Amino acid sequence: MGTIDLTKDWQRLNIPTHVRDIFSNCRGLLFPASRAELFELAIGGAGNKTYDVCYDVPGKGPVVEATVVKCKNGLSVNYAEPYMRRRDPDCTVVGDSKPSDKERFSERFGCEFDTVRADTFNWLKEQELTALAFTLGESTHGALMIAPRNAGFFVGGLADLQGMVNPLEIPEDFQVDCLMYVAPPFRHTHFNGKQVVVHNRLDNLHEIFSYNLYPGPSAKKGVYGALLTIGEQEKWLTLHAATVQVVTPYDNITTIMHEGASGSGKSEMLEFVHREWDGRLLLGRHTKTGAKRIISMNQTCSLYPVTDDMAMCPHEFQEKGGYVHACDAEQAWFVRLNHITHYGTDPHLENITVHAEKPLIFLNMQGVPDSTVLIWEHIEDSPGKRCPNPRVILPRKLMPGCVDGAVEVHVRNFGIRTPPCTRKQPSYGIMGFLHVLPPALGWIWRLISPRGYDNPSVTDDDAMTSEGVGSYWPFATGLRVDHANLILRQIQKTPQVRYTLTPNQHVGAYAVSFMPQWIAREYLARRGAAKFRPEQLVPARCSLLGYAFATMQVEGTHLQHDFLRVDEQPDVGPDGYDAGAKILKSFFDAELKKFLVPELNDVGRKIIECCLDNGTVKDYEALL
Repeated sequence: MGTIDLTKDWQRLNIPTHVRDIFSNCRGLLFPASRAELFELAIGGAGNKTYDVCYDVPGKGPVVEATVVKCKNGLSVNYAEPYMRRRDPDCTVVGDSKPSDKERFSERFGCEFDTVRADTFNWLKEQELTALAFTLGESTHGALMIAPRNAGFFVGGLADLQGMVNPLEIPEDFQVDCLMYVAPPFRHTHFNGKQVVVHNRLDNLHEIFSYNLYPGPSAKKGVYGALLTIGEQEKWLTLHAATVQVVTPYDNITTIMHEGASGSGKSEMLEFVHREWDGRLLLGRHTKTGAKRIISMNQTCSLYPVTDDMAMCPHEFQEKGGYVHACDAEQAWFVRLNHITHYGTDPHLENITVHAEKPLIFLNMQGVPDSTVLIWEHIEDSPGKRCPNPRVILPRKLMPGCVDGAVEVHVRNFGIRTPPCTRKQPSYGIMGFLHVLPPALGWIWRLISPRGYDNPSVTDDDAMTSEGVGSYWPFATGLRVDHANLILRQIQKTPQVRYTLTPNQHVGAYAVSFMPQWIAREYLARRGAAKFRPEQLVPARCSLLGYAFATMQVEGTHLQHDFLRVDEQPDVGPDGYDAGAKILKSFFDAELKKFLVPELNDVGRKIIECCLDNGTVKDYEALL
């Protein structure tokens, strides 16, 4: 198989006519050949220490979108506007007329997308451009990004997240199935300053138009949307999940997949448990009295990360042996650092980032030229208010023990951010440290995917909202019911998988951070494939929570019973719990009714009707 040198012979690349027109008429075209070249572009050229990414906006003049600072361990990127420092959950719209439950471009903006699409191409022709070739996850589908030359940090971020194909070695048969266009000033000229990402599905081509420079909605989730579109067509899923192989002190391996909305603890599932200064574990702190519950756990499991956020389950191996099989769809991870608030919080992650083997890209972190970016030093959105979404793009190759290829998943856990719950102020924060779900309930939770409390990853309020089917719905472009059916089919075809549920942030009246999922990880790994004895599990007081634990013991330490069954906390009680359960049930009922359409799988319809009819845990077990 031959190769193409894109720097000299891009004309031989298999690209559409309109892209050839852009390349032929732009002010300059560069295909970077290395990561080092991208980082030099990001800082505006060799020798620079700081660089403003600036665009001329008619009526406003020069507008600085971001400032890039060269530090010892990488680039520190900070956005001028606090709004741009995390993903707007409503940024995605669909520009085409193919089947979709998403808002159309014409519905939101009152005009057809074709006009703005043409404006975008004309603007790109006026720029010096950078182009980057990459592949979509672990697939054969090729992609190409086109961006203005001064957006080097954005291009570098995508190159880290998705990988880059060396332009000197690109195969002659490289098929471009996805195109991403980056036009930052359109945020101001066309969209009133808002983040907008448009997906335009043409025949045999998925176009992504990124009208902002925060990589979350486009370089990351935009590519995710393209993978989901391909999966719709080829009948496989890319799950919104972190996956980790957990090895016990006795060398038993259990693979846990942690799913959930943005902010639900996916990256944290790959982290070592956070310890107090004396090595003990803070299970929780009472939100009113400040009383602490602390346990000792001297030996924890070894962790071998597999995926951080996007777990591909291609059809050729997704149902093998009764288990889900998954591989990573990314080459780097977009790790959130808001919970790293001081030195020593996570020595493992601190060591990787401070003493980085190669320069990294940090976002929303304090950075001074020639200094070291420290992951507990976050910028402030306003005086005294830390940015809730500091990030680092961490290449997989820098993660010790990272697992390549597909793995067999034994447990699929679902995470949700929960508010404090008391009798006086009831909420849906009624979940214990760990719940076991029948598969039918596992499907229900993946349909609803509550975004949860105090979400640091997206611009949102604290009201309970749904991330949507699969917890990846904000990035998808097709029909909600198609994904509901695909997820149900996957559950039906993988009967060996167990389903669990863990909260984070609060358990009843206690602030717990991510301790429930860390404790659950230790517990589930030590159990392996062993079955639960009948006396270990009791039906949760709220049937949506499946089974609660009567007792739980990890490394000889028993967890307090009211951390397992929140209705037994004195500040909550059965009445506070029931009030919270009513909130949860009402929310689920309202969201589930959206899926009762003729195209829904018959089994799925029965499961939803079971929920609407106040079914018991045993009822759910009988359905799937």
